[in-house]
Amino acid sequence: MNVYFCEMQHKWILYFLVFILSSFSELQHEKEPKPELPFKDGEWFEFRIYYGIFNASYASLSLEKKELDGKEVFHAKGYGRTTGLARWFFKVEDHYETYFDAENGLPYKFIRDIDEGGYTKNVEIQFDHDSLLARINDKKKKEQYNVPFEPNAQDLLSSFYYLRNFYPEDEIKENESFSINMFFDQENYVFQLKFLGKETINTKFGKVPCLKFRPMVQSGRVFKEQESVTLWVSADKNKIPIRIQADIVVGSIYADLENFKNLNHPFSITVDQKLKK
Repeated sequence: MNVYFCEMQHKWILYFLVFILSSFSELQHEKEPKPELPFKDGEWFEFRIYYGIFNASYASLSLEKKELDGKEVFHAKGYGRTTGLARWFFKVEDHYETYFDAENGLPYKFIRDIDEGGYTKNVEIQFDHDSLLARINDKKKKEQYNVPFEPNAQDLLSSFYYLRNFYPEDEIKENESFSINMFFDQENYVFQLKFLGKETINTKFGKVPCLKFRPMVQSGRVFKEQESVTLWVSADKNKIPIRIQADIVVGSIYADLENFKNLNHPFSITVDQKLKK
């Protein structure tokens, strides 16, 4: 395990959620949410991230229903940390939070408080969806300023829940590419993705029917080629990330769903009969 990997893999602790959140078709704010949400208060996930044979990191997501400025919101928290040998080389403690509207899914506030090998950042973003301006509060630098964002833009965490809720399952077609707007790190991003079809994969929980996606990412410093990331999302009503695999210039990284609780719908799995004996 080298320092270059340690420097890059910390971005994957929660950056891999970028591909999770982007793994659905292009959505518009005007779409009606599903009658029954795919998530609920108290939902929690934990992911284990590997680099080759090394258990490099853990990432978790939790969800609570709260009130913010008189509005009913969901408060999501993301936490990532390196473990074992990776932590010895490159210590990471990352905290992400978002507050998004309980009805339309648009984010109101995003918090990023990170410590990555001594590099620290503490930023709070307030989203004004009427003016399309994001109010940036850089607490470390003690600076405040406005940055414009695209209509219906999501932050890193709110996108994950927004797309699960507004996902038009009947409209998606195999080998079709899509795009989504996201505002992160004071910049606007557009991700292109391709739906590869359905696949059942083996996991620690059993065999899980999944939707398979491939984000179209730029080759160069990190990735080997344009299509080097593959993502599997559960094909049930929960639409939860099951696995992601990425080939990078110094090897490959993959993340698996490790634990979960308080899902809003039954988790569709087939338990191996051998495991029952």
